[in-house]
Amino acid sequence: MDGISIGLWLAALIMGGIAFARPEKLHKQGLKIAWENIVVMVPRIAMAVVVAGLFAVILPTELVANWLGRDSGLTGIVVGSLAGGVTPGGPMLSFPIVTILFKAGAGVGPLIAYLTAWSVFALHRLFAFELPMMGARFTLLRLVSSLALPFLAGILALLLDGFLKTLSF
Repeated sequence: MDGISIGLWLAALIMGGIAFARPEKLHKQGLKIAWENIVVMVPRIAMAVVVAGLFAVILPTELVANWLGRDSGLTGIVVGSLAGGVTPGGPMLSFPIVTILFKAGAGVGPLIAYLTAWSVFALHRLFAFELPMMGARFTLLRLVSSLALPFLAGILALLLDGFLKTLSF
């Protein structure tokens, strides 16, 4: 078990103890909410792991090296940004994909551009939530004002990675 898991278990035990100590029986309410979330999230997590696993075996590593590799430069950052923007789903899918791409030889610049674009531009969230809730004007302003973020993050990552290599870090 890693440190993050231990920390989460400790947080759950501490909060559970606090909720149990309250006279309103908050622990029962908290466990009910937790169970409702488990029922929704576990199938999603399982399918995301399956998709990521299948992605790992069908992904040609030479394609990753050419388009997202450590020497792909700005092309890799553009491809990573575009791919991140159209990747559906939450972190249960995107982070395993990034891990697989990294192991297949993708560079840090393109991967950071991918994650930044996924965070900022995910089209599925844009159409499902942002446009209906915030309207076209707000959505357009947010998209245009955020357009450079994945590219800047990818370029900065390349520069920082090169700097850290000179320090043997």
